[in-house]
Amino acid sequence: MNDALAFTQTVSVRHDWSRGEAQRLYDQPFADLIFQAQSIHRQNFDPNHVETASLLSIKTGGCPEDCGYCSQSASYDTGVKATRLMDQNTVVETARRARDAGASRFCMAAAWRNPKDRDLDQVCEMVSAVKALGMETCATLGMLTPDQAARLREAGLDFYNHNVDTSPEFYSRIITTRTMQDRIDTLAHARDAGLKVCCGGIIGMGEQVEDRIGMLVLLANLPSHPESAPINLWNEVKGVPVNNTAAQPDPIALVRMIAIARIMMPKSVVRLSAGRQYMTDELQALCFVAGANSIFVGDVLLTTKNPQRDRDKALLSRLGIRSRLDAVSAA
Repeated sequence: MNDALAFTQTVSVRHDWSRGEAQRLYDQPFADLIFQAQSIHRQNFDPNHVETASLLSIKTGGCPEDCGYCSQSASYDTGVKATRLMDQNTVVETARRARDAGASRFCMAAAWRNPKDRDLDQVCEMVSAVKALGMETCATLGMLTPDQAARLREAGLDFYNHNVDTSPEFYSRIITTRTMQDRIDTLAHARDAGLKVCCGGIIGMGEQVEDRIGMLVLLANLPSHPESAPINLWNEVKGVPVNNTAAQPDPIALVRMIAIARIMMPKSVVRLSAGRQYMTDELQALCFVAGANSIFVGDVLLTTKNPQRDRDKALLSRLGIRSRLDAVSAA
């Protein structure tokens, strides 16, 4: 029997992946890898449906962290102006427009190391108001204490996003102000509060393939797999250190990453996140076949560009993939 076929018949949710196993998956002949990933995808998801989400920066710039890829870090001159926390009415109206344009989930992002309690009061009110629109809610606010995570859950938050960014080995080359363990601790606080977790990383920052695989091994070996696993392509940002080492991954390498994410985290939603504006329609189609089943819709992701809604609608239509964009179009 073909090894790929045998694997798909015995796959289960695991939390004990080794680097060697993950590397062997990645190194398979492309057709075998895609067959595995698509087979597992069909066991757990509708292969012809894609989730649509929207992302808003509710507090931009001025972040004290030194993440070497980030336009919002106060450590670098990126041209991004620091702003105050948005008022609730503006956030809710933006969420309403996103819902009416086809988004089912609304994520609120604030450029903080960690939220102050007075700011969290306002965010909790925003979460409750957006939840009342009938949308799933997500927030990314930096590190959380257990009490802060519980307050967000009580306000109606569904998902908390906190990415690990890269492998443990490469991490210190791009961030020094927050440890990987800090990130793992925040994920645990979110879990303990009853929140679902959105956690992934970025590729194309100068890391090696081994680092990309190491990032997925870290995610797959968490006590619970992230419900959402965003895979971000590095977006060029003026003035940040990563510019000196960044290189766009080979398109086939990206598809391989999506495929092994699907195999190693079979029940997680795998999201094509930042960087889709660099992808051809053909590359996105391959990623969907490999197991990606979520995208952000809207022209902007925080401070970077995103494909326009009409382009997404046209591509998904050509592929026969359903999403909330169809429901909006039919309304």
